[in-house]
Amino acid sequence: MTETGRKRPWLAAVLAFIYPGLGHVYLREWLRAVLWFGLVVSTSTLLVQDSVMAPLDGGISVDALLAVSQNIPLQASVALFAITALSMVDAYWMATRENVETEVVEGMKCPHCGKELEEDLDFCHWCTTKLDRPADPEQ
Repeated sequence: MTETGRKRPWLAAVLAFIYPGLGHVYLREWLRAVLWFGLVVSTSTLLVQDSVMAPLDGGISVDALLAVSQNIPLQASVALFAITALSMVDAYWMATRENVETEVVEGMKCPHCGKELEEDLDFCHWCTTKLDRPADPEQ
């Protein structure tokens, strides 16, 4: 996090690139993360035949993983690529939206000590610095 409560949108997108839903785990968006994980698993289950995974029967190795990746059908590759891209965009958008909402909620801060203030005060109740307020047009 760059500041208290702020998330890095690019980090969320990179994590989503590594595996769809991982960026949402970083953002603590648990339901969205589970949905993205489930979408990848269900797409893989529906579009990839069991015979594609046959090289992994002898154990996991680099050669076996390369053989599996070469045997994945084009439609499955395109679908998984689209899911990854959409997950990256969603994670980036969620992080950006969360940062904007955090800025709006934070409200006013004291120019001297930087602590949160209530809107109706004329001084900081933390460090007693007098606050210069613009004139209220309703008065």
